[in-house]
This record gives sequence, C-alpha cells and structure tokens, in this order.
Amino acid sequence: MLDFPTWKKAMLWLVAVLGMLAALPSLLSLTGTSWPDSLPDPTINLGLDLAGGSHILLEADPAQVATQRIDNLEESVRSTMRGAEPRLRIGDVSTRGGRLSFMVDDASEVDRARELLLPLINGTGTVREWDLQVVDGQRFVLTPTEQGLTEAVDQAMDSAKEVIDRRINALGTREPTIIRQGDNRIVVQVPGLQNPRQVKELVGKTARLEFKLVDLNALPADVQQGIAPPGSEIVPYAASSDFPGQSIAVQRLGGIRGDNLTGAQQNFDAQTNEPVVNIQFDADGGRRFAKLTSENVNKPFAIILDGEVLSAPNINEPIRGGSAQISGGFTVEGANQLAISLRSGALPVDLAVVEERTVGPDLGADSIRQGLIAMGVGTLLVIGLMIVTYGRFGVYATVALVINVLMLLGIMAALNATLTLPGIAGFVLTIGAAVDANVLVNERIREERKRGRKVISAVETGYKEASRAIYDANITNFIAGVLLFQFGSGPIKGFAVVLVIGLFTSVFTALPLTRMWVAGWLRRARPSDLNL
Repeated sequence: MLDFPTWKKAMLWLVAVLGMLAALPSLLSLTGTSWPDSLPDPTINLGLDLAGGSHILLEADPAQVATQRIDNLEESVRSTMRGAEPRLRIGDVSTRGGRLSFMVDDASEVDRARELLLPLINGTGTVREWDLQVVDGQRFVLTPTEQGLTEAVDQAMDSAKEVIDRRINALGTREPTIIRQGDNRIVVQVPGLQNPRQVKELVGKTARLEFKLVDLNALPADVQQGIAPPGSEIVPYAASSDFPGQSIAVQRLGGIRGDNLTGAQQNFDAQTNEPVVNIQFDADGGRRFAKLTSENVNKPFAIILDGEVLSAPNINEPIRGGSAQISGGFTVEGANQLAISLRSGALPVDLAVVEERTVGPDLGADSIRQGLIAMGVGTLLVIGLMIVTYGRFGVYATVALVINVLMLLGIMAALNATLTLPGIAGFVLTIGAAVDANVLVNERIREERKRGRKVISAVETGYKEASRAIYDANITNFIAGVLLFQFGSGPIKGFAVVLVIGLFTSVFTALPLTRMWVAGWLRRARPSDLNL
C-alpha cells in the first residue's frame, strides 16, 4: 500500500495535469477570456441544441429510384445480349409502364436469352427484384417486384445518408446529426451554422456526373422542340454554360458515369484562368474514358451534371491517364463545392428540401447556464456530504471529483467531441457516479477496521476488494455506452460520449489517484486510527 514509486507518481500527475490543461481553453471561452493564439486551443464543440444552427429535412421521390432501376436494367440487358457468344440480337425495346420489354429476333434463342437474364433479375440479395414473363413466344417482359423496389429505395436512402455525411464533414463542421426519418426522408442538423443556404446548396446537389456522346444525327429544329431521335434524349444546357436556354441531344445509353471518380479538386484553367474542377478516375474508369475518347476522335461529347450540360467539347485526341477537366462558368466557391460533391460521391436519388429552419443560440445559452447551475449545486452537495461523512478521505474524494470534471472537459476538447443538452445530463450523472467508487472503498475500509485489521492493512484491503466491484460495474456501463453511441443518434450519442469518457476519468481519479494521496499521508503520519 505504501509502496508508490516516484515514476508512478509522476505518470499519474502528468496524466491528470495534461487532462486539466486541455480544459482551460473551453473554460476561458465561457468567461469571455481570450486564449493565446500561439498555444493549442482544443475546445468543446456545442451541439445544435446548445449552439444553435441549421435544421434541414430532405425528401426523396421513390418513383425516381424505380425509373433509374429500369434504365440500369435496360443497359445491363443490352450489354449482356451484345456480349453473349454468339451475340443475341434483340429489338423493339420499351420501358413504358414502369417495366422493360423487348423482342428476341430469333425464336429459337428464347431459352438462351432466359438463362442470360436470370442473373440480372435475381440480383445479389435475398429478394427477387424482377418478375420475368415471356409473351407471344418471343417478347420478354421484366416487371419490378414490390419487395425489390422497397429494398432499392432503402439502399438508396442509406447511401444518400453516407454521401451527405461525407459532404457535411468536408466543410469542417464537427458532429453533424444526420439521421433517416421514415422511408424516404433524411434529417440534417449542423450545429453553429446559422445560415442553411450553404448546407442546402451542398446536400441538395445530386452531383450525378455523366459523359455522353452527342447525337450528330439529331436535327437542331427537332432538338429545340424537344424531339429526340430513337436511342437519344434531350438535355438542356446549364444556366452557367455558354448556351443557356438551349438544349442538345445525347445518346441515352452508354457513356461514362462519375461512379469511378477517385478525386476532384478545384483549380484554375492554365489558359483562361477560370475556375475549373480537375477530376481523376480509378483504373477501370480511366480505361473506359480512354476507350470512349479513342473511338470518337473529332466528335463532341457532353459533360452533364445533374441533368444539365455544362459543356460539350470536341474530342481532339484520346484522353488517357485517367484525368479530365470540367469547366462551365464556375465561381471559385461553386467549383469548390462541386469538387466536394464529386469527391463525396453522387447522391443515388435527388433530395428535395421540404423543411428548413434555423435554431437560435438563445435557448442553448439558457440550457448551458442552467446546466452549470445544476452541476455546481450537485457538486457542492456531494462535496459537503463526502467531507462530513468521511473526513480526510472525503477531502481526497472531492479533490478527485474536481480533477475528474476538468479531465472530462479536457479529453472531450482534445477529441473535438460535441457537447449536447443530454451531454450536460451526462455530466451531472458523472458527478454523482464519480464518488461511488470512493464510497465503496471507504465503506470497505470501515468494515475491515471493524474486523480488527490494522490501519494500513484495512486501507490496502479496502482498495483491493472494492476495486473488483468498481471495475465490474464500469465495464458493464462501458458496454452500454458503446452500444448507445453505435446505435443511437444525435442527442443519444452526445450522452454516450460523456458517459464513456466519464467512466475512464472517474475510475482514474477515484482509484489510483486517491490511493496515491492516501499512501503518501499514511507514510508521513503513520496514524493509529482512521476518522471514518
């Protein structure tokens, strides 16, 4: 019990002091005192309920998912039939009525066509995605199943949530709350951002990038009337392009999508000095892009973003190396936001803003003030009770409690954690639970003294035996906290963060730290009895 080497004391004090120092910038910010710019300034971020911020509700249209699935299936069917050996010819392809139908040219090839289609309609999951029928002997009809569409919408919303999370974090905003609401809605809350415009522009942009060949057979008069040749579609020019208000005909299938992008950075054009976005493809995308440009030299291809043509440059030579440049009358901010959107990936479905509001910081300031009052009152009551009940050991427990709170603040600041209103509740709970360990130790020491053990033996046995129960209790609390953080959302995560960090700081201050102080006092004073 009395054997506390110098290195161990130094280590314990170093951990405690570093934890408390990390809390200083956050404490000074509450008092309005500035922190020196030359020093590191880890501070605790405040959640939406404390700092205010932007709240946006996004909604997706399930019908768009259904349309995308039909288009993807058509492209897959054409590619599969074209790549079969020998090639299987089909015609009279139609996507009317939300289903895909086509004719097999040779009736003797119906069975082979069905075998080629089975991997496409079964998908990779446990749900059958398409129903297959053969009518009139040669016509295949593929109809989406309700279960398949439901699963596709669910996957699209999960993917959209991940993309939004990457985009918001790319702004440098810490701890946004991004959760699904219902089947086709996503809630986005960004603390500290009072103007939701930037968030709307970022998360509302689908960032679906496509490179498609221009249909040179389309008549300009027909294009302006919205009439496209078979196999093509009319796409309008973006307002920021060189031809605002006009449209162009592009081949509907084929081309390259932005799914294969590995990077996107805002830059400036070397000749015009206009803001542009440089993009890089992965190996597969670079190979396909080189093939597209090699096979279509001296032909124009359209760069399409979210259904609007940014530009339609001519392919002067094959573009190899897996990189390209996107221009379209961008501002620096617009090019940077587009680069962020492309880096984070395209949204699998368009999201419309159906609700937006700004939460002011006034309520948060009241919550912080009331939370601090609750923490202060609770701390004073606990300190008074501990000192009256346990004397010197109560003083050790209260000093450990103060260090515990400061270390908890410091670690949260160092981890850039976010403090929410439930987090304040976690603080108050931590204060109450922090002295539990000392109560267990002190009561066990009392029991050992009543059994006749000497002072040092009673203290040593009390710490040893009580530690087992303390560690067991905190392990179960730690598991609960991790599960709350893993499966909870927003406010629940804020509570879980404080709970988990508080477990470590409470055990550290209540056991090794107070044990070091008690050992030092016993070594100096050699008391014959304890005032417990």
